[in-house]
Amino acid sequence: MDLIYKKESAYVRAPEKTEPAFAFAKDYMAFLNAAKTEREAADTAVKLAAAHGYRPYRIGDPVRPGDKLYLCNRGKSVYFLKIGSEPIERGMYITAAHIDSPRIDLKQQPLYESDGMAFFKTHYYGGLRKYQWVTIPLSLHGVVIRADGAKVEISVGEDAGDPVFYINDLLPHLAASQSKEPLSTAIKGEELNILCGSMPAADEEESDKIKLNVLNLLYERYGITEADFASAELSLVPATGARDVGFDRALIAAYGHDDRVCAYPALRALLDFGDENPHTQMCVLADKEEIGSMGVTGMQCQIFTDIMDEIAERLGGNPRVARGNSVCLSADVTAGYDPNFASVYEKRNSAIIGCGVAMSKFTGARGKSGTSDASAETVGRIRRLFDKDGVIWQTAELGKVDEGGGGTVAQYVANRNIDTLDVGVPVISMHAPVEVVSKVDVYSAYEAFAAFAKETETK
Repeated sequence: MDLIYKKESAYVRAPEKTEPAFAFAKDYMAFLNAAKTEREAADTAVKLAAAHGYRPYRIGDPVRPGDKLYLCNRGKSVYFLKIGSEPIERGMYITAAHIDSPRIDLKQQPLYESDGMAFFKTHYYGGLRKYQWVTIPLSLHGVVIRADGAKVEISVGEDAGDPVFYINDLLPHLAASQSKEPLSTAIKGEELNILCGSMPAADEEESDKIKLNVLNLLYERYGITEADFASAELSLVPATGARDVGFDRALIAAYGHDDRVCAYPALRALLDFGDENPHTQMCVLADKEEIGSMGVTGMQCQIFTDIMDEIAERLGGNPRVARGNSVCLSADVTAGYDPNFASVYEKRNSAIIGCGVAMSKFTGARGKSGTSDASAETVGRIRRLFDKDGVIWQTAELGKVDEGGGGTVAQYVANRNIDTLDVGVPVISMHAPVEVVSKVDVYSAYEAFAAFAKETETK
């Protein structure tokens, strides 16, 4: 028996897992490149599930043991269900991740012209650091609902022949005053204006000829007018794809690791191993986590409870008993320890890159504010499960006690009387336009969610 706990590299503890980890990473990177927004992630996930025999479900439909179902909520969040043979009152096995990421959204009246350039006005989404988003190539994604009700999907900037978009910054020769400002205010929200054109239209009467030319191009390609921006959801995200990092290719640099790096392994685990568990299982890919999980597609929406209650009632069970006996892994990332910024971490309780999936008993800020703080019994149960299946895992905390913190969807699941524990991948440079994760940690997350998908223990 080992009396001392220590974190150890997955490459040392289980070198035989390196090859499958690198193979799994290729599939994950393809998912990332196809899923730059929550809409694209939901659509890609649905296609993946459909290929595994999952079919659409609506609240009110009959359900039977063995059914493989998904409910896509408004195109932005998805609930995947594998109906088990065990009585529903013994509880559901739930994984809950989110598929939205920090980004820059267009305002409802975004387009304007000024001094030889056309710009889009924006409103950033989520806890991003504004200075990181200037002078990088950006792609435009989203939907426009035209005045005639037609839905137009837009994706510009991802293909090699596409144009990209850009946010201007000051040249260093003129940035003396700006350079004296704190990072948080050096670039202001209203300065995150997207450069989108500079060629004037051949119209002698119109004063804003560059703006008109942009509108002409949008109308020619998509049939949209300036008024249609009022009913649009358009976002700017980094135009770069997922790439290997380092000579050894052991890391992945990409936009959107938070939280698609947990969403993809959680879904894959259900699809690959869900049939091995007699309990009913659910994988939730939620929206709006980065802005508080509010709204009809966020984790606080009543639809989560409605689905659970509906399934329980259709299977002849008491939904309140079913919820009380359920267990959830809140599949969300945590901060990976970065030795370049060691002063904000408490190393003993931080997640180390390459040491496996991270288990966080609590998240929150300072005095554990905004966290569900999983019970010792729940942590013990998941710990035994991971150890039994050979999952490489570590404990984690998001930085020093008084340095800040963050939250996940765990509290909103736990508020439904469901035992919940945060389990996720450590991330370097979280919320940056390009984040970094370890391939072995991604694979460890997949193994953790797979062990959960296969588990048969009853609460």
